[in-house]
Amino acid sequence: MTSEQAARLGVAAGTQISPYLEACCLRASATVSYARAAKDIEVYTGVRVSAKTQQRLVQRQPWDDLEPEKPEPIFELSIDGGNVKLNSGAKDEPEWRQYKAVRMNAQGEGRAWFQDNAGLIKTVSARAMEAVVVCLGDGHDGIWNLHEAVVPNLTQRFEILDWYHLKENLYHLSAAEVDREGIETLLWKGDVQSALIELEDCTSEAAVCFGNYLIKHRHRIPNYDYYAAEDFCSIGSGAVESLVKQIDQRLQIVGSRWKAEHVPNVLAQRCAYLNEELEPTSSFLSRR
Repeated sequence: MTSEQAARLGVAAGTQISPYLEACCLRASATVSYARAAKDIEVYTGVRVSAKTQQRLVQRQPWDDLEPEKPEPIFELSIDGGNVKLNSGAKDEPEWRQYKAVRMNAQGEGRAWFQDNAGLIKTVSARAMEAVVVCLGDGHDGIWNLHEAVVPNLTQRFEILDWYHLKENLYHLSAAEVDREGIETLLWKGDVQSALIELEDCTSEAAVCFGNYLIKHRHRIPNYDYYAAEDFCSIGSGAVESLVKQIDQRLQIVGSRWKAEHVPNVLAQRCAYLNEELEPTSSFLSRR
């Protein structure tokens, strides 16, 4: 296609496939390998778009421009990490690196960044936020550091330790050593002090570690029972953990390894697909 033709049609010069077909390719390769996407597109449309071209389409998109048209102010935020296998490792010892995923507003918009905490902080902190933002996470310091950077105002940031991680850590203790069900009931009500008293006579390393865990996160342990009953907010980070699993369905296809420089765009593409932003009529794709 010539430059004159491209200008008349509103597409980039050198374009060889239609914007609609390009959108279909991006949707296809967001769910399966490039090779499988090439086969699927050929079956669906009768047009062959090679696996290499499928990959180039993903890498050339201006994913940094991807923003919802009318984003809701953030009232709930959960952050978790996932892993991606790079092709820089040895054949039998692959190199794994972490990415961070963010879920905004319970089951709402999801985004992910590969080794780019600064990008995560810049993007999310620029969004409009409610007067109080519920921040959910597990016990890892890195997650809470990100929450603090995104919502630096302590009076605006309301941190909640994921209930299911808390319960999982509790049940690492031996039932012969402690009354796990009794401590669970206390923690469900947010009664950390009574739970610590129940642990006072336990001298095992696991019990001591769990006690220290409670002390460290006691300000993040609310009355889960009340919040769950009143449906005030989520009490677990399951929404972002689900996002990570859905991202990994693409990143961790059997046998797949990635160039580090390609991972950010693949993450952006997968999240755009999950956010239903890769419709052929979407504002993002209509700009291509």
